[in-house]
Amino acid sequence: MRNESKSPIHVFGQTLGLTRREVNILTRLDTPEKIQDYVSSVKNNQEPEGDTCLSVREVLRQKRAHCIEGAFVAAAALWLQGYPPLLMDMKAKGDDDHVVALVRRGRYWGAISKSNHVWLRWRDPVYRSLRELAMSYLHGYVSDCNHISLRSYSRPFDLRRFDPSLWITNEESCWDIAWDLDQSHHYELVTPSQARNLRPHDAIQLRAGEIVEHP
Repeated sequence: MRNESKSPIHVFGQTLGLTRREVNILTRLDTPEKIQDYVSSVKNNQEPEGDTCLSVREVLRQKRAHCIEGAFVAAAALWLQGYPPLLMDMKAKGDDDHVVALVRRGRYWGAISKSNHVWLRWRDPVYRSLRELAMSYLHGYVSDCNHISLRSYSRPFDLRRFDPSLWITNEESCWDIAWDLDQSHHYELVTPSQARNLRPHDAIQLRAGEIVEHP
């Protein structure tokens, strides 16, 4: 891939540094729904060699991704279609964060989401606010101890603020971007009192939660 000719793709004055093959893959995904289908089809990244934060290029090369890695791919594809490349981070107590790429149609928000499980997936752009969108993930966000663990969500995180070499073509893990996203301002979803009274999943919900797309 390093020997492929670079594509002359420019977005709002920035050169993305993508190869023609990479551009062809991403531009075929010309709707948010197609982007979601592609992100879902990529094998789940189990990180057998240790923690990763793969760039768009590395996801396309390695054909594996977890949530933030899939969100990078979705954001890049959205950018090429004229949408701003926005992420939203969701923080949980005693559980992993979850990162989605934001989609906005008119006044309404939705999300493209890479998740191997049934609960934390695509959201249609029907939510009037980011709080509504984040709240739609609340009852599916369950820790290993069967506690509903989601606690906060970030404001939109605009990847246009960063050089594309940091998250699109980076051949190392994109830890700088992940750190800035983690440290960005987050809003609480529930009060401590509400959190203490959240009902655990029942048996049928736990069974549904065992469904995975990529074994």
